[in-house]
Amino acid sequence: MDKLIKAITKDGFLRVHAVETTETVNAAQKFHTLSPVCCAALGRLMTAGLMMGAMLKGKEPSLTLQVKGDGPIGMMASVSDSMGNVKGYCANPVVDISLREDGKLDVGAAVGQGMLGVIKDLKMREPYIGQVPLQTGEIGDDIAFYYMQSEQTPSVVALGVLVDRDYSVKCAGGYIIQVMPECDDATLTKLENSIQGLMSVTEMLDKGMSVEEMLKYVMLGFDIEILETMDVGYKCDCSKERMERAIVSLGKGQIQSIIDETGEAEICCHFCDRRYTFGEEDLKKFLETAK
Repeated sequence: MDKLIKAITKDGFLRVHAVETTETVNAAQKFHTLSPVCCAALGRLMTAGLMMGAMLKGKEPSLTLQVKGDGPIGMMASVSDSMGNVKGYCANPVVDISLREDGKLDVGAAVGQGMLGVIKDLKMREPYIGQVPLQTGEIGDDIAFYYMQSEQTPSVVALGVLVDRDYSVKCAGGYIIQVMPECDDATLTKLENSIQGLMSVTEMLDKGMSVEEMLKYVMLGFDIEILETMDVGYKCDCSKERMERAIVSLGKGQIQSIIDETGEAEICCHFCDRRYTFGEEDLKKFLETAK
């Protein structure tokens, strides 16, 4: 299992989340047969989603990240919760574009320009919805911009996915450092100086660093307290019952059209590619309860 760590500086000025998502992103790659650049893009989004979901309180809230860019990947989505579960998909999983001049995957070009949406379902009357323009399409910069614009929380966001030659994920992970409202100028300056020249997330993990070692390296010079360590991973909670409700929600007219035209319905889950087939007798039962 992958691991996520929540920590805070003992003065309460900085909040930190660090996570390794190698197995999680590998699961997404296998479910969706992702090309390297799609794997890097979706992997970064899910990595951010896991850390942001872990910031929610309670067991039921969920967090959805949606990236709608004009690049060839199309829309991407990540859905996570506060318990360390995440799932994700992208509209076009086999995009292949040229590498950047530095030889790295060009996630920004694959994502393009567009919007980042953040939906927090806190199980209240209405979910919180925030939306900001994509800054670079590299995901980390876009998440940091969201926090600054929508939540007025200055944040350092670092995400990384290293794809191996066989398209498997060699390593993946990230960290988010957030500045709390009571933070003083001295701590802020110290943070700004300390993050200069840090190794990238994939460099750290590729060298064999654990999440704990990555956290200590990133926060070197700060007195930190680990609040919680939790297992995280890819989990799709689709079910036949959920798909039945989805068909019923179509309404009597559309269900009757399906019966007349094909006599059966097949629904494929976006997140795990599992297929659910419902025959004519099933559809007739749904017709009785539909509006």
